Amino acid sequence: MQYYYGDKTFLRVLDEAEFWKHQESEHTVVIRKIASGLEDKYVKQLQDWKLALSQAQATAVKYIEAVIRSGSYISPQLEQQIVQFINFCIRQSQDFIIFLNLISSKSTAIRDNPVATTVVDHIRRESEYFIGIATVAMQRIS
Repeated sequence: MQYYYGDKTFLRVLDEAEFWKHQESEHTVVIRKIASGLEDKYVKQLQDWKLALSQAQATAVKYIEAVIRSGSYISPQLEQQIVQFINFCIRQSQDFIIFLNLISSKSTAIRDNPVATTVVDHIRRESEYFIGIATVAMQRIS
């Protein structure tokens, strides 16, 4: 993420959140497709993750629209809501990484499949990337 957006930082960090929540949501599908024989409990958990991540993406879109409608003035209340939401997104991605670590170590369908292992590792790194850029953006906002 570039840092020359000036007063557009809120919009930029929301754009990143919207993009990465969409990616994380799609990643749940990718894992289910590549890990044939994935245990039912992990399939269910991935479906739950897909829903939660999609909801976060939709919320990001809602805030993007609110910022655009606000023009050049973002109220302190909206700023606070966005900060809370981005912090939620960061925590959600951290929890998603914990889940990815769990299935990488506990699921034989992932552990015994080198392609699935590589893909899950890649997905983890992408979520870590989002956490990093969102954290830096939040530091710039504060």
